[in-house]
Amino acid sequence: MYAAKALLAGQGSKLLEGRQTGLDYDVTSLSAVAFNSTIAGIESADAILLVGTNPRWEAPLINTRIRKAARKGASVFAIGPEVDLGYRVNWLGNDLSLIENLPDAAATAFADAGKPAMIVGPGALARGALGAALTAASSLNLVRDGWNGFNVLHTAASRMAGLLLGYAQPGGIADIQKASPELMLLLGADEVTPDRFASAFTVYIGHHGDKGAAGADLVLPGAAYAEKHGTFVNTEGRVQRSERATFPPGDAREDWTILRAVSDLLGKPLPFDRFDQLRTAMHADTPALARDGLIDLPWVPLILDRNVSGAVGYPIKNFYLTNTICRASPTMHRCSEELVHGEQFAEAAE
Repeated sequence: MYAAKALLAGQGSKLLEGRQTGLDYDVTSLSAVAFNSTIAGIESADAILLVGTNPRWEAPLINTRIRKAARKGASVFAIGPEVDLGYRVNWLGNDLSLIENLPDAAATAFADAGKPAMIVGPGALARGALGAALTAASSLNLVRDGWNGFNVLHTAASRMAGLLLGYAQPGGIADIQKASPELMLLLGADEVTPDRFASAFTVYIGHHGDKGAAGADLVLPGAAYAEKHGTFVNTEGRVQRSERATFPPGDAREDWTILRAVSDLLGKPLPFDRFDQLRTAMHADTPALARDGLIDLPWVPLILDRNVSGAVGYPIKNFYLTNTICRASPTMHRCSEELVHGEQFAEAAE
């Protein structure tokens, strides 16, 4: 992402967007869109409100932590369609207006809680519920000395890193569509609706040949996450490093080397020839990515439109086919057919 940003900057472009499904929430304050309680910290919450999220499918490890909190006695409330999360949930209904109008039982639980928490999911973000959630965070006293219980749950890998690097237009991907770009560079973007940029020449860098590759004019085979060194930032804002476990197959190359080669062809070479030079340049431009562990994100609440109502839906419809690697797996397709669609398979006799 950093190399692609540098490549576009050399061509005079700042049209960057990482929220390929169309989300356009305000990112002026990154603390207002982070998982501030931390993944481990949510275990200690004693009252939790889930808003437009199915954490069992969207973030199973976080759901496990919530389950631990519930088993310790935490009260869990939820706004959204009822699903089985693996623990007792008090479902309040499927209307986002409930965020600021909690039933008495829920309001009392939060008033008495020592560590209250709210988790705002992608379903709520898609309906513009961030402003109402931040307003409720204040009225429910979610942020206090030694505790920040306001959490936004991102489901895309390294979404927080993208936001740190500026991959967020004020109007989301719609802003890029309005700009009518002549060329679109898709970095493993497989969820973009093809007709959004029908007139643009589309270049896809990625792996596994999923939807983005199928609709591209030019495919440059990149490396999967296990085939390259990298830096990732998870939903709580924790910087994590990865090391290459195996080399990319065939003609595939690490993504940054592809972008470096393209910059040569454009006559404006990127200022790094080795991975360590790339990482050093990234750290200089974005110092937050230079440290391992949690990024320091001081709490700065936003004042946004708080008027929101209506039903919310969960974006993940099939847990077993949530990404390009899963969609390329026969085993995951078998799980989908059997566990989601109820197909029966004949078993061999012992």
